[in-house]
Amino acid sequence: MARWEPGTAKRLQAAALELFATRGYERTTATEIAQSVGLTERTFFRHFSDKREVLFHGTQLLVQALVDGVRGAPPDASPLDAVARALWSAAPFFSAERRPHSRTRKAVIDENPALAERELRKMDDLAATLADTLRARGVDELAATLAAQTGVAVFGVAFGRWVRDGEERSFEEIVTEVYRELLSLAGAAAPVPHGTR
Repeated sequence: MARWEPGTAKRLQAAALELFATRGYERTTATEIAQSVGLTERTFFRHFSDKREVLFHGTQLLVQALVDGVRGAPPDASPLDAVARALWSAAPFFSAERRPHSRTRKAVIDENPALAERELRKMDDLAATLADTLRARGVDELAATLAAQTGVAVFGVAFGRWVRDGEERSFEEIVTEVYRELLSLAGAAAPVPHGTR
C-alpha cells in the first residue's frame, strides 16, 4: 500500500510546503496534506505529530552535524574557530538543489508568527547545544556561551543571504564571507566605556 512506500515523509513534506505556500499555513490541514499525495490522515500522523513539525522535521540531523563539527575541531582551535568549522562542516545540508525548498520554507515561516517563534527557539536550542559541546572541550562558561551565540548569529546571517533571490554562491562561501566580516569587526578597536578600565 502507498502508506508504506519509502520516502513517505519526504512526499508529505514536499506536499505540505507547496500547500502552505499557495494556500497559507493556517488554511492547510494535515488531512489535506495527506490527501494531496494519496495518503490518509492517519499515515500523516505516523510521520509527524502535527503539521508544524513538517517544517522542522530533520532539524536534529543538522544539529548533530554541527555538534560533530565542534567535536572534530583541532584541540588547539579557539572556541569561535571550532564553531566556524562546525558551520563549514554543515554546508552539505545546504546544497544548490535544496535552495528553492529552503526559500519557500523561510517565506512560510516568516509569514506566521507562531512558526517564526518556533524557529527562534530552535536557534536558541542550537546555541545551548553548541555551548554545551564547547564546555565539554574544556572551554569556560563565558567563552563557550559567546562563541556558540556568535556562531548561531553567523549561521543566521549566512542562511538569510543564501536564500535571497538571485543568490547562487554556496553556503560554505557565504559562511566564510560572514565569518571573515565578523573577525574584521572584532579586530577593530572597540571603545571602553569610562570607568571600566
